[in-house]
Amino acid sequence: MIGNLWIHPAAVMALGALLMPLVPRAAKKAYLLLVPALAFGAVYLMNGEWGTYGVFKVLDFELIFGRVDRLSHVFGYIMTLMAFIGTLYGLHEKEDAQHMAAWLYVSGSLGTIYSGDFLTLFVFWELMAFASVFLVWFRRRPQSLWTGYRYLMVHTAGGLALLAGFILRWKATGSLAFELLDVQNPDLATYLIGAGFILNAAVPPLHAWLPDAYGEATVGGAVFMCAFTTKTAVYCLARGLAGLDILVPLGVFMALYGVVYAVLENDARRLLAYHIISQVGYMVAGCGLGTEMAINGAAAHAFAHILYKGLLFMGTGSVLYMTGKSKFTELGGLWEKMPRAFVYTLIGGLSISAFPLFSGFVSKSMIIAAGFEEHNYWAGFLLTLASAGTFLHTGLKVPYFIWFGKNNCSKETWEKAADPPWNMEWAMIIASFLCIFIGSYTPYLYNLLPYPEAAAEYHPYTAYHLSETLQILLFTALGFFLLLKKLEPEPKISIDMDWFYRMGGRLFYRLARGPIQSADSAWGEGYRYCGLFPLMTTARFWSWFDWHGIDTVVDGIARTVRAVGGQVRRLQTGQVQMTLFYTVSVAAAVLVIFVLG
Repeated sequence: MIGNLWIHPAAVMALGALLMPLVPRAAKKAYLLLVPALAFGAVYLMNGEWGTYGVFKVLDFELIFGRVDRLSHVFGYIMTLMAFIGTLYGLHEKEDAQHMAAWLYVSGSLGTIYSGDFLTLFVFWELMAFASVFLVWFRRRPQSLWTGYRYLMVHTAGGLALLAGFILRWKATGSLAFELLDVQNPDLATYLIGAGFILNAAVPPLHAWLPDAYGEATVGGAVFMCAFTTKTAVYCLARGLAGLDILVPLGVFMALYGVVYAVLENDARRLLAYHIISQVGYMVAGCGLGTEMAINGAAAHAFAHILYKGLLFMGTGSVLYMTGKSKFTELGGLWEKMPRAFVYTLIGGLSISAFPLFSGFVSKSMIIAAGFEEHNYWAGFLLTLASAGTFLHTGLKVPYFIWFGKNNCSKETWEKAADPPWNMEWAMIIASFLCIFIGSYTPYLYNLLPYPEAAAEYHPYTAYHLSETLQILLFTALGFFLLLKKLEPEPKISIDMDWFYRMGGRLFYRLARGPIQSADSAWGEGYRYCGLFPLMTTARFWSWFDWHGIDTVVDGIARTVRAVGGQVRRLQTGQVQMTLFYTVSVAAAVLVIFVLG
């Protein structure tokens, strides 16, 4: 807000992306930092200016581009902040198209967050999908094309489910307002809208697109992708489906499922992608609980997660950028070559593991506490169990097998290894500082939450919580080092739930190429001989009859009349007497013939 002028941060990012090719090369880096900083400034100035802005009447629909309240503000705040950090991390990238795709992606996320109606939400929702797929394609590997294509198809299917839900809701209620739905009596529209949201949240079995796409994205693109799609979906769940009971078991299942597959993964970035599923599970469960404490926890954990997950992707991305490798079985012993990158990644690992004084400690525990308050003890205990798995693979496995452990680097990889360029380091420094600052000074985050009064009543640094957390972490660390041999990564592929629709797709392809195509060809041939051939024969007959029968008679009569007329015209001399003579003579002759006949 500047006076009475409301500036949409999505418009800032989109306009910045469209103008980027016009910016001179000498001013490019300054421009890259300026635009996300302006978007963050636009969000920052909205603080306290709650209300509805950017309202337009189109046909019978009221489009609301700016619904500003505490829930949208906390998500807009962290996402514009991450847009700045992610752009700084990729500042060395000279291809304008990559920055443009990333900014349009951010614009779609921000537009979704501030939308006040489902029609506006859908437009920005689809912008997210179609802009972010280029962050996969720009890696330009053979598998990048197919990975991006599948990513786009999955999100298109989710968008169609979402659109169907919006239409059904509009038909039933006459309203497209994006507000809390009737989760106590859900109908088909509610479930379709929920299906669209949870697909973007990567709820199993609708999740395999995430590790495939994020593991295959460009180094800088993965940093953006890990921050926006799933957390935008969490915002939508908190806004529209808070209190929907089915979200609690789905979220708990996500938390455990992501941990299991992360432990099995050999590729560092795919491991982190699987763990996004686990961490988003906490947020989905918080949305399902629906209480003020739970919604606060979901928003706080999304805020913290964007920072520490972005930091982890930046750390492992720097390894990929410098060495060209991301698999544990091709790395190891890089402490000597990339010591600062190790420190930044370790901070991200401690944050995601909910280590005291780090950001995850003050956000994740809020959701677990909300579960116990609502007597969902099973959910609280299982989410606590998932925390142990988080420390096992992200807090210990990732830094150990990349920077310590057995050195599996080739000579070429070892020679190329070094700490990344200055811009990548500064992005990691900022994210590292914020991870520690949030965990150490809780009012910074808690004052941004949707329900600050409920947040003020929660105190994470209690003796019980500290002792419980430290026991979990210490026993997990002990188990890791005792079972180190068993946990060594192996160059293998873990079969995930996408196997079913991969195989189902192949089966459908074979059916389509085999029996279905044969049946279609047989039907076509049968129609050609039994339907089309007689039809064409009949048509040719009537064409012949028309030409030789009807046209001959009609044209013959016409030609005869024309000939008679020509002869009569010769008799016309211009004298009236002669004309009358000929007329009377002809009439007399006709009369005589008639009488004699």
